[in-house]
Amino acid sequence: MTFARYAGLRMKEITYRTKQFFDEVAAHPSGHVHLILIATKPDIIKQLPLYFELKKRGHLVILGHTGQHYSENLSGGMLKEFGVEPDFNLNVRGVMHEIVSQIIGRLGFVIGELKEKGKVVIPYVHGDTTTAMAASNAGFSHGFASVHVEAGIRTLTPNYQDWGVGRRAWDDKDCVEWRTFLMDRKNWERGSLEPCPEQFNTRCSEAATGVHLAPVELDREFMQSEGFPDDRIFVVGNSVVDAVAEAQERMKQSTVFERYPLLADGDFVRFCIHRRENCGSDSRFRAIYDAMVSLIQDGRKVLLITMTQTERAFERMGLKKEVEALAKKHKNFIYSPVWAEYMDVMAAMTKAAVCATDSGSMQEEMNAMGIPCVTLRFGSDRSESAMAGGNLIASPTDSTVIKKLIEYAWDNAEMRKAPKIYGENVSAKCINAVEQVLKTGEVFRSDDERLAIS
Repeated sequence: MTFARYAGLRMKEITYRTKQFFDEVAAHPSGHVHLILIATKPDIIKQLPLYFELKKRGHLVILGHTGQHYSENLSGGMLKEFGVEPDFNLNVRGVMHEIVSQIIGRLGFVIGELKEKGKVVIPYVHGDTTTAMAASNAGFSHGFASVHVEAGIRTLTPNYQDWGVGRRAWDDKDCVEWRTFLMDRKNWERGSLEPCPEQFNTRCSEAATGVHLAPVELDREFMQSEGFPDDRIFVVGNSVVDAVAEAQERMKQSTVFERYPLLADGDFVRFCIHRRENCGSDSRFRAIYDAMVSLIQDGRKVLLITMTQTERAFERMGLKKEVEALAKKHKNFIYSPVWAEYMDVMAAMTKAAVCATDSGSMQEEMNAMGIPCVTLRFGSDRSESAMAGGNLIASPTDSTVIKKLIEYAWDNAEMRKAPKIYGENVSAKCINAVEQVLKTGEVFRSDDERLAIS
């Protein structure tokens, strides 16, 4: 019995779409297996366009799910919406270190089995997720480098000292000047480890990557400065634009305005807070929460999309009953768990006046849709969207300032006109890049090939 077969006895948690999964893949004439990994909602949204593009071109492509997001509203509903079923599910569960170790171990087993059957596996990992970090590790352990979708994202932070944040009244004039300040690249600094663990994840993923698919030129600059080979960095845009375009075509099927008629006339702000550095900090979370409450009490329409970390913060800080009471008392406030279908999100956001978020993907989506965005963090790993003029940074320290910036961004005509920076037909460009690399070698490249030593 091989070691892989022995290990398989301890991998009963993995489920497969068919009992003949490995034999079916082995029978395919292609020597390359394009393995698309998904785990979270952003993974599904941004990876499935590449999955469909690979299938359209006739490549041997399989879809793997870690099981990290397994509920209907975080995963199941969206998979049904896009009409896909994973070829295997790792069914990981537990706290962070358990999830990481399970992804590496279980995915490592799957990749090892495919390798034993003579296949060269090309894992496609996305962004700054735990799955990207762990899955690229699993592939690299077998000598397979990954294709990193949304590669090179690094956090930049505005130079608050140059801005003079403590001396500002934050009236409309200051808001205008702050936007202008953010649009100048020289006013940003590198070096932040937030968001956490996302900035750790993306750096780890990069080290095990053979093809870097960067959303914007700024990301290429980051990777070049860190020593990654330029001929394996491709600036392709962000595949979220393909997902947004596809979802917008189906928006007429959405029933979101039947469920939430308050949103039908637009003129609302969507709040979504889920980063650990915000939800794990009482002071940061309180500043954001108080700004939201003040907007509700002023009569502004507010949609709060709550997630696991949001709920944990409410419980820890004793705010759960208070926020529920706000939703009952104020008809202009919707307090909702995350929605299962992407077309519902897109349908609602076409009506939004502004989005207040700590999500990286929402910053990208708002740029693609022309919706003003306020990022509730000290910096951003999508700083290019602020440089383009459609995104404002609102540090989570002062609820009054957060509120002022949201009010300034509210249906702001200049912010709506910000250029769309994440491209179009991005999935096709991503696969073009991979095919270009495969014409002359493998995704994993040894030093003798890199240095052209025969």
